[in-house]
Amino acid sequence: MQISVDIYATLALAAAALIVGHLLTRRIAFLERYSIPNAVVGGMLFALVVTVLRGAGGAQVEFDPTLLTPLNVMFFTTVGLSADARALVKGGKLLLIFFVVVAGALVLQDAIGVAMARAFDLHPAIGLMAGSITLSGGHGTAAAWGTKFLEERNLQGGIELGIAAATYGLVVGGLLGGPFAEWLMRRHAIRGTGETKAATVGTAAVHEVPAPLSVVTLVATLLLIFVSMAIGFALHRAIGQGAFTLPSFIWALLVGVVLRNLLSLTGLYQVNDRALEVIGTLALSLFLAMIIMTLKLWELVDLAGPILAILVVQTIGLLAYVSLVTFRVMGRDYDAVLLSTGHLGFAMGSTATAMVNVQAVADRHGHSPLAFLLIPVMGAFLIDLANALTIQGFLALPWFTW
Repeated sequence: MQISVDIYATLALAAAALIVGHLLTRRIAFLERYSIPNAVVGGMLFALVVTVLRGAGGAQVEFDPTLLTPLNVMFFTTVGLSADARALVKGGKLLLIFFVVVAGALVLQDAIGVAMARAFDLHPAIGLMAGSITLSGGHGTAAAWGTKFLEERNLQGGIELGIAAATYGLVVGGLLGGPFAEWLMRRHAIRGTGETKAATVGTAAVHEVPAPLSVVTLVATLLLIFVSMAIGFALHRAIGQGAFTLPSFIWALLVGVVLRNLLSLTGLYQVNDRALEVIGTLALSLFLAMIIMTLKLWELVDLAGPILAILVVQTIGLLAYVSLVTFRVMGRDYDAVLLSTGHLGFAMGSTATAMVNVQAVADRHGHSPLAFLLIPVMGAFLIDLANALTIQGFLALPWFTW
């Protein structure tokens, strides 16, 4: 029996999945502790229901995918519009060094993924999906590249694999961050600063409630997002289809970066970061809920063993890289401990995971202004650009056959 779900019902079910995921996350300590996204929890539950319906009654549920690409590109556009060049300049030389170190880890992840995929006689693209695409890129990047591989290369099961690998990274990244920082400090006899983060402008400022977002602010922000998306899609159609291709969401992200900084430098308009965060979170949440609801979980059974082996080796490799390279290159001090912890967090999970880990260490051992400056800039923006270039580099290798 075929059950077709139209665009409106698909959107309604995605919203319902988010609500269910939120309720479950609040009631299950494990999910809340490791910041598992509501969309992953609710969407996976809905995917399990679809799987049961297929197995028990032979029902095949087909959701309408029309909104997937616009929502995904919208999220990455908000990432670009959030990238203020002044924050990049403020990081200076250390930000550039950190960027090179992070880029090296991306190459390592994809090298491990592709090498092990070939060893298991799997498609090399599977190795990329169990590499930097999912671990450093997260659920949004995993779904975007999985869709691209499916549409352009007919890679079956790539989206399901990507979501599973990204979820693994999110959990493991949250589990390992704090213990890893403590191990680094004990091993190298490092002590924290013992300082707390200073209040911004006195006690009143700390407790001040932010002003609500106005309709005008939201509409103006949507205008910037839609303009960036329109130009990004146009650039993708015009020059993004060659041998060295970037997906449409990266083009929109780049346009967002340029637009944000042109407006800032000219003083024509001050982009509202809170509005960007609200819209970006909404777009990503709905996108993830939709994409996870459609997971064909039964297609992952044959890949479970090899993919788990790849992910375990990825974890070991990243731990070694962060302790031997990131920590040493960034100075072997307390700042380096927090930067290494943050790197582990966003290279295995997300920027949110990185900041949760770093905040937990800072609360115990002391604040690090450098870490709290570099990690959000790197994890929320620069790593996406470096990741896209790294993936394209591997796809361009002559032995990377389809």
